Amino acid sequence: MATISVFGLGYVGCVLAACLAERGHNVIGVDVNTMKVESLNRGESPLIEPGLGDLIHKNVNAGRLKATQDTEWAVLNSDLSFICVGTPSNANGSLNTDYVTRVCEDIGSGLTKKNAFHIVVVRSTLLPGTTEEMLQPILENCSGKTTGIGFGLGYNPEFLREGTSIKDFFDPPYTVIGADDEKVMEAVKQVYSMLDAPLIEVPIKVAEMVKYVNNAFHALKVTFANEIGSICKQQNIDSHQVMEIFCMDRKLNLSPYYLKPGFAFGGSCLPKDLRALLYHSRKLDMHLPVLEAILPSNELQIAHAYQLIRQTGCKKIGVLGLSFKEGTDDLRESPMVELIEHLVGKGYQVKVYDKNVSLSKLHGANRAYIEHEIPHISQLLTESIEDVIEHSDVVVVGNKTEGYSEIAEKLREDHKVIDLVRVKNGPYTSNGHYQGIGW
Repeated sequence: MATISVFGLGYVGCVLAACLAERGHNVIGVDVNTMKVESLNRGESPLIEPGLGDLIHKNVNAGRLKATQDTEWAVLNSDLSFICVGTPSNANGSLNTDYVTRVCEDIGSGLTKKNAFHIVVVRSTLLPGTTEEMLQPILENCSGKTTGIGFGLGYNPEFLREGTSIKDFFDPPYTVIGADDEKVMEAVKQVYSMLDAPLIEVPIKVAEMVKYVNNAFHALKVTFANEIGSICKQQNIDSHQVMEIFCMDRKLNLSPYYLKPGFAFGGSCLPKDLRALLYHSRKLDMHLPVLEAILPSNELQIAHAYQLIRQTGCKKIGVLGLSFKEGTDDLRESPMVELIEHLVGKGYQVKVYDKNVSLSKLHGANRAYIEHEIPHISQLLTESIEDVIEHSDVVVVGNKTEGYSEIAEKLREDHKVIDLVRVKNGPYTSNGHYQGIGW
C-alpha cells in the first residue's frame, strides 16, 4: 500500500484521508490549522459528517492516519500527495486559487530534498487549464524539477455530497483520473483499485471540466424543477407527482439522449410547446428565467453555425440534411431552414441535399409547408450528394442521415467541412478543413 499525504483537512480532505486509511493506506493529513491537526491526531473529526468521526477514530488508533503541519516532512514521507484545499469565489465571481497555489509552492519546496519520483494529484475544483497552466509551472519552479521526470502531476475531481460523503466515496458512479503520464495514471488507479466502479482515464483538462459540468447541471436541474413547481402551484397541480412521472422516463428525460453538444433543436414539438408554456406562465404573471432563456440560447447556436461558415471566406455552400433530424422529412422549425435562409439572404450560393426531402416524395402537410412557407428553399434542393459536393467549397452537415459520415472520401483537398452534429463517432480535432460546433 502507498503512503499518501492529503493537503487540506477541510471537508474533501478529511473524507479522502479517512476513507483511504480505511482501505489500508498509510495517510498523512496536512493542514496549516493547528486545531484541525490536533483534533485529527486525537482521533476526532474536525467537522460534522455522518460516519466520519468513527472512521477517523478507528484509523488513528490503528496507526494508519496521522496529521501534521510540516509540509516538507509529509512530502518526504509519502509517495503521492492529494491537494484538497478550497477554491472559494472572489467577490467578482472568479475563482480564488490562493490556497492551492500556496500548497503547490510548499510541495515544490519539499520536492527539492526528495530523490524519489513523487506524484501530485489535485482534487481541488479548478477551471480547465489551471492545473497545467498555473500549478505545473509553480511546482517546477519551486522544486527545480521537470514534470514527468522529477515528479508526476494529475487531476482527480471529487463528487462528494455533504451528509452522504462516505457512501459516495465507496460507491461512486465512476472515478475520473486526468493525467498525461502513465506512471501517474497507474499510481492513482492503484489507490482506487478497491472501488467497484468504472475508472475513466482522460486528459487533465477533461477531468477539470467534468466537475464543473456536473455541478452546473445539478444547479440547472434544481432550478428547472423549482420553475415547474411554481407553474404547478399557481394552478393547484401536484408538482411532485408531475416530476415523479417525469423522472420515470429513463429513455429520454433522465438519459444521455439529448446531452450531446451540437446544433440547435427544432421540429414540431419542442419550440412550439416551450413557447406555449412560457405564454401560459406570463398569463399567470410569472417570471421563469431558466425556461425563458432556452429559446434565445437556441438561436445563438444557429448564429454560431453561421459564423463558422462565414469565417471560411467561401461563398459556395453545400448542405447535407435539411430536416431537423435524421429519419424524417419534417421541416417545421428546422434550424437548418433558418440557417439556409440566413445564408441566402447574405448572398451565399447554396445547394441542399436531403434524401428524405424532395418534392417528388413529399405529400400532405410537409409538401404544403415547403411549397407555401419556404418555396425559395425548395429551389435549392438537389437529388444527389455528388451535386452538392461538386458545387460547394464548404460542406455543412446538418443531421446524421446514413451516408453523410462517408463524405470525406468524396471531398477535394481544398474542401472545408462544418459538422453541426458530429456525424462520426470518435475523437475530433477542429482544424482549417474541419470544424465542429461545440467540439
